[in-house]
Amino acid sequence: MDVMNHKILIANRGEIACRIIDTCQRLSLSTVAVYSDADKDARHVEMADQAVAIGPAQAAKSYLDAEAIFAAARETGATVIHPGYGFLSESGNFARRVRDEGLLWVGPAPNAIDAMGDKERAREIAISAGVPVLPGSRRFRQGDMDGLHEAAEQVGYPLLVKAAAGGGGIGMRRVDAPDDIEAVVEATQSMSSKAFGDSSIYLERYVAEARHVEVQVFGFGNGEGLHLYDRDCSVQRRFQKIIEEAPAPNIPEKVRNKLYQAALALVRHQQYSGAGTVEFIYDRHRQSAYFLEMNTRIQVEHPATEMVTGVDLVEWQLRQALGELPVIAQGLIHMAGHAIECRLYAERPEKNFLPAPGNIKTLVWPMLGEFLRIDTGVRSGDQVTPYYDPLMAKIIAHGADREEAIANLSRALEEVVVEGLHNNSAFLSNILRDFKFKQGGVTTGYVDDFFARQSVASITDSP
Repeated sequence: MDVMNHKILIANRGEIACRIIDTCQRLSLSTVAVYSDADKDARHVEMADQAVAIGPAQAAKSYLDAEAIFAAARETGATVIHPGYGFLSESGNFARRVRDEGLLWVGPAPNAIDAMGDKERAREIAISAGVPVLPGSRRFRQGDMDGLHEAAEQVGYPLLVKAAAGGGGIGMRRVDAPDDIEAVVEATQSMSSKAFGDSSIYLERYVAEARHVEVQVFGFGNGEGLHLYDRDCSVQRRFQKIIEEAPAPNIPEKVRNKLYQAALALVRHQQYSGAGTVEFIYDRHRQSAYFLEMNTRIQVEHPATEMVTGVDLVEWQLRQALGELPVIAQGLIHMAGHAIECRLYAERPEKNFLPAPGNIKTLVWPMLGEFLRIDTGVRSGDQVTPYYDPLMAKIIAHGADREEAIANLSRALEEVVVEGLHNNSAFLSNILRDFKFKQGGVTTGYVDDFFARQSVASITDSP
């Protein structure tokens, strides 16, 4: 790779910025960090070759400020922009502007971001690609209730009200009865308008005994692509993932193969380029999987896939952006063993996962090695601020099989020391010890069931 003429600006923060810089350093690529006032002493700022301040702590005035990002690129001579996940990674308009500015964009084509970023439109694309979807409705915008009750009856209760522009579980609410539908729709439309600038919602069938299974894909922009197997992300709170593992346990092989075929059908249909994740709802009783959404970026849980395949997905992203990545054959991708990733948050599980910002007085990680990886953006003495997601680290363990991976991750969590603020390490440890989790194949309702069986003392760590 000819790296002398390229400099990578990471338009993000925290652990994902640090993780991208790690790969850039290994490839001898020069890096530029951007930072808000709240992050001026952050780990990603220290790691990068250059760093540029881009605004106040509020994300809307810094990490979501495209003009500030482009000004930083011009100031430093950056030639490539990697958006990480979240923030501007989900903006097709930002991706277009990157290209218009003469910079290289690390990610899929802007039209693919637009198409899959609109969840209701993505459903229609999945249908046209022959991918099964759950029953759903047309979109309803703020103030539009015409035909809502009829649409809900056709979808069937219980159902989900989902923000068309949403993602990551944001803007998703369950409705069990007709009496509640209008109030929930109004609330979700209002939230969606504020969060995404789009009030559109749609209705989708809710699967009670569902698992959340996803397929990691990588496309080469010409209809060709490959999968890097699957992950299970069913352990969630408020529709947001906590523990992910690769591969998904206790999935019939015929279903697993159908998941791969469906995911690659979307890649071909969209002539998709870059890393992406096709997410499915798996109805374990019917042994059927349905398209949920496609995320057009690197995922938070990508390290679990990297641990079982040996592939550095960020390296692939960078090489593709620089025109250095050939088409890779599916037969060259192999999976070995099992990996489990957990997300260490500054939060209080016993308080409905209330964020718990504060000063990290002491932070000690276990010794890393072949079977353990930690992606983090914080150190002892750092602040977890109220301005951003309170994720402190992702801890990923590998094993020859699932039992060994659980044991390795449990041991790592026991060795983690966090002093100064509440966190969810005890909660994570107790899940890994729970007999239902160890059986494999828990549903998205698992956390509620887990809470019903535990004491408060077993699910939170005090400062």
